[in-house]
Amino acid sequence: MTRIIFFLVAVTSVVLMVSSASTIEICGQGKRYTCVVDGDTIWLKGEKIRLMGFDTPETTTAICGGDREKQLGYKATERLQELLTNHKFTVHRDGKDRYGRTLAIIRIDEVNVGDILVDEGLARYWPDGDEFWCN
Repeated sequence: MTRIIFFLVAVTSVVLMVSSASTIEICGQGKRYTCVVDGDTIWLKGEKIRLMGFDTPETTTAICGGDREKQLGYKATERLQELLTNHKFTVHRDGKDRYGRTLAIIRIDEVNVGDILVDEGLARYWPDGDEFWCN
């Protein structure tokens, strides 16, 4: 029993160091392999990853903030793309969500990219942060 528990813990805490040799693009239509979907979701080598602990405005549905929400969502997407392209980063996986996406934290120099986006006014902490783009 102890071995099984150890194995499960080891699988959920896998860390991947990524060095961007080229630009990580913003996702377009079609098959996705490595690209930024929006400010809190990416594809990395064919794996869809939802970043944990923060939320960014939507770029397509604009659930509550209309054009303001979309524009801020685009800024968050572009900033995440810039961070991942210009820095080495680590991916700390933590299981899957109900949609089958890998849940993870991405760190640059030990700083969570979510903290960077929140500090720059492009995201909120989740689940307790204010959806300021709706106001």
